Amino acid sequence: MKILVLNCGSSSIKYQLLDMENTNSAHVLAKGLLERIGLEMGEFTHKYNGEKYYEQLPIPNHTEGIKLVLKALVDPKMGVIKDLKEINAVGHRVAHGGEKFTQSVRIDDNVISMIKDLCDLAPLHNPGALQGIAAMQEVLPGIPMAAVFDTSFHSTMPPEAYLYALPYEYYEKYRVRRYGFHGTSHKFVAEKAAEFVDKDWNKCKIVTCHLGSGASIAAVEYGKSVETSMGFTPVEGLVMGSRTGDLDLGAFMYVMEKEGYSIKEMNTLVNKKSGLVGITGGKQDMRDVRAAKEEGDERSTYAFNMFAHRVKKYIGSYMAVMNGCDVLVMTGGIGENAWFMREAILEDMEFLGIKLDHRINKETIGEAGVISTPDSKVTVVVYPTDEEFVIAKDTFNLVQK
Repeated sequence: MKILVLNCGSSSIKYQLLDMENTNSAHVLAKGLLERIGLEMGEFTHKYNGEKYYEQLPIPNHTEGIKLVLKALVDPKMGVIKDLKEINAVGHRVAHGGEKFTQSVRIDDNVISMIKDLCDLAPLHNPGALQGIAAMQEVLPGIPMAAVFDTSFHSTMPPEAYLYALPYEYYEKYRVRRYGFHGTSHKFVAEKAAEFVDKDWNKCKIVTCHLGSGASIAAVEYGKSVETSMGFTPVEGLVMGSRTGDLDLGAFMYVMEKEGYSIKEMNTLVNKKSGLVGITGGKQDMRDVRAAKEEGDERSTYAFNMFAHRVKKYIGSYMAVMNGCDVLVMTGGIGENAWFMREAILEDMEFLGIKLDHRINKETIGEAGVISTPDSKVTVVVYPTDEEFVIAKDTFNLVQK
């Protein structure tokens, strides 16, 4: 079964075409990215058979963007299929499922209506997914489609983990609570990393660290998420590329009053101008932050250390929540590749049963591996995430039903 996976943002489309024989294996036929949709000039990157195609061109909207993707997939030179009818189903990544969606679902008019109702909870993300769904309905009418939600894996959290200490009426009226994100990634790496070290994730206590420009941590106890660092929105939790992470709301209101900012300006501040970018004065890539730190840049040193400190703090707190930890997983762009950040996070944690093998850690870049010592009570695993595979797997199962 050939499944097209679409991850549509407000101005971007990330895609993969996968050929799946079953839910355990998938072959990526092609993948790519469209950026700057709706702006004067967009960017289109398409990867196929070890080759790469790149073009700058106007991409006025998501429908035209998806037409570009489908055209590339059947192109005589860079295509990987002969006819669009070879695509059997489409899986859409949807950021926010609220309390309505606790698992992936087949898309119909009712599902679309409910996703629209959730746009207030994810105004930067859900509208893009809806545009992608509408575009596929226009371009390939009648094709089976599934929605896979970032939040659904975390729907198993208990009330003490997901409720905020606001007046309870705001939960009842507006469903203001912790939802968590990166659910497809946390679920995938928890299960696969446990399997990698011959453990059953349904019998393990696992802490998963998805570390990248967007970053979050989850406590996965016996196959279920019981805590996660992102909250009502993806702003809460760790220090991120351009997001604040945890912030005293008193500080938020103080800056807002002193600067005379509107809510919209504050939203931009905490989402796009903070985190590593805000501390360093412009650096978002952890490699750049580290390089500047090693050259003695004070603000980059602060940013590097803050990132490591926050991750370390969450790991310890989640081990406390679960009363232990069997497997600790590092994934995401930083977690998989930045051995130096893993080292900064994991050193001096022997009291919690974590012993890092420094040599193996430095050698493990972008691939699965155990980076803890044989006598470490907690097995530390680097495992590359594959959110697109999870989306394709859920789509496969739903279409088969």
